Amino acid sequence: MEQKLGLVLSGGGARAAYQVGVLRAIAELIPRHAHNPFHIICGTSAGALNAATLAVNAGNFRKGVQYLTNIWKGFQVGDIYRSDPVGVFNNSARWLAGLVLGAMGINKLSRVSLLDNAPLVDLLNKTLPCEKIQESIDAGLLYALSITASGYGSGQSVTFYQGMSDIQPWQRARRLGTPAKIDAMHLLASSAIPFIFPAVHINREYFGDGSMRQIAPISSALHLGASRVLIIGLGQGGPDRPRHMQMGEYPSLAHIAGHALNSIFLDSMEVDLERLRRINRTVSMMPEDIRQAVSLRHVDVLLIEPSQPIDGIAERYAHRLPWTIRLLLRGVGAMRRSGANLVSYLLFDKGFCRALIELGYQDALKRKEEILAFLDHEQEVRAADNLPQ
Repeated sequence: MEQKLGLVLSGGGARAAYQVGVLRAIAELIPRHAHNPFHIICGTSAGALNAATLAVNAGNFRKGVQYLTNIWKGFQVGDIYRSDPVGVFNNSARWLAGLVLGAMGINKLSRVSLLDNAPLVDLLNKTLPCEKIQESIDAGLLYALSITASGYGSGQSVTFYQGMSDIQPWQRARRLGTPAKIDAMHLLASSAIPFIFPAVHINREYFGDGSMRQIAPISSALHLGASRVLIIGLGQGGPDRPRHMQMGEYPSLAHIAGHALNSIFLDSMEVDLERLRRINRTVSMMPEDIRQAVSLRHVDVLLIEPSQPIDGIAERYAHRLPWTIRLLLRGVGAMRRSGANLVSYLLFDKGFCRALIELGYQDALKRKEEILAFLDHEQEVRAADNLPQ
């Protein structure tokens, strides 16, 4: 059976700039004109935007990564959500009105959210030709792309996938995979951070950020046939980060919101990785005939995640937010140190994004040999550089 390499890009708002840095390093490690090395690409939330861009540009991996790098390095908050005074005021007024009317049992307002992501809608429509995803599949450059979103009606984690015809839909507890022609609406749905960005209507249901209720973020790649999976995570950063910190004051609303977003975006990946590694250990102790009887197989996994706390980096760049957004966030305590976690998800600023790209790039280069061995490109790279075998 053909071994398929999967790439999993998790969610995290502006934190996803880190993924671009890792991808940039990988693009430099493999031959210059190599096509996409990943047979299966799975994206969730902001990671879905990166995943779709790679799928569209599967014919030249380095070109696709460079395109991503240029976009993220030039980001301004206004490219993702409205930060002008009129836009912020109108959306905040709708938010408050929605809360008041909801308390009165009146539901007259639609698309109530803290921020208006209309600029992101325009950006995707202008820069991401999703029709090229099928071209990449037809050309044999990509086996499958998947985008995960969370259904507000069904409560299920739904993975929309586009790929080869032999892929079968799946259904498990609270999660399912269904074929779709992926477009900008799927990406917007997957990246609709709860409360902050509006839900998106697809087919018969409204969907929000794919990281919600995604109890097994690696499973989509496995259902699509991946035998090896590279995961670019967006965790807390640093192995020595203290697990217990003394707090002298009651947590602010921003602190609580950042904690909640961390539980949505980060915790499920850690739990799923732990489960997968435990299964791998169990499988390694099984005779081959028993493995086949119980349909279990070993899955090689390589995780790359930040070596530094991202919220600490966000704290240094928080002042670069537009004054309207700073004013909005100051009311919930997000401009204090304890609110840096929340800010890190919304800080689509080129300075912050460039810092994360550089961090991802350096983290990946430090693991060059490990990455090359995992991608199985060592021989090609040596040949390209005329190095001795």
